Amino acid sequence: MTSQRTRDRLVMRLREGGIQNQDVLDMMRDTPRHLFVDEALASRAYEDTALPIGYNQTISQPYIVAAMTELVIVNRPRKVLEVGTGSGYQAAILSGLVDKIYTVERIEPLLTLARQRFRQLGLRNIRAAHNDGTVGWPDFSPYDAIIVTAASENIPDALLHQLAANGRLIIPVGLRDKQLLTVITRNGDVFEQEDLDPVTFVPLLKGEA
Repeated sequence: MTSQRTRDRLVMRLREGGIQNQDVLDMMRDTPRHLFVDEALASRAYEDTALPIGYNQTISQPYIVAAMTELVIVNRPRKVLEVGTGSGYQAAILSGLVDKIYTVERIEPLLTLARQRFRQLGLRNIRAAHNDGTVGWPDFSPYDAIIVTAASENIPDALLHQLAANGRLIIPVGLRDKQLLTVITRNGDVFEQEDLDPVTFVPLLKGEA
C-alpha cells in the first residue's frame, strides 16, 4: 500500500515538469500505478520512470502518460482509441476523463492482465481487444482521438482514416534512437502534423502475439 504523500510527490514532479491540467493531475494521483506493475517493482511505482512489464514492453514514465493525456483531451473527446494497451495504465488514466475507451493489444497475456486490472478497479467504460494495433479498431470508428503508446517509423494510414472530423492522433514517430511525439489533426481530408518533444518508446509491431 502506498502512502498519499508518495502519490502527492509524483504529482508535484509532474506539475513542476509542465503538466497543467488539474483533471489529469488528479487522475495521476488517484490511479494506483502499483497495481499495473509486477509486485516486485511496486515500491518503484511512483517514481517518474518507465518500468518493465514483461514481453519486452514497458509501462511508460508517468510524465509521458500525463503529457500524452493532456494532448488527447484538448478537444474534450468522448470516444478514444488506444493502440497498445500494455499494462492498462494509460487506459485507466483516460477512463476518468472521457466517456469511452477502446484499446487494442497484440500480446494476449498482457491484455489478459490489463482486463483483470480494469475489472478490479471497476473501470466499465474500457473495451479491450486482442488485435494488431496498426489496423486500429475500425468497428467502432470514427474516434475523436487516437493515442498510440508505441513508436512507428511511418504513421499507419488505417489510424488516420479512423479519426473523426477534427480528431487528433497522438503518436511517437521515428526509429528507436530518434523519435518525436507527434500530433496529427484531421481537417476534412487534410492531416495537419505537429512534431513535439523527443521521446523513447518500444516499436509498434504488426500482427498478434
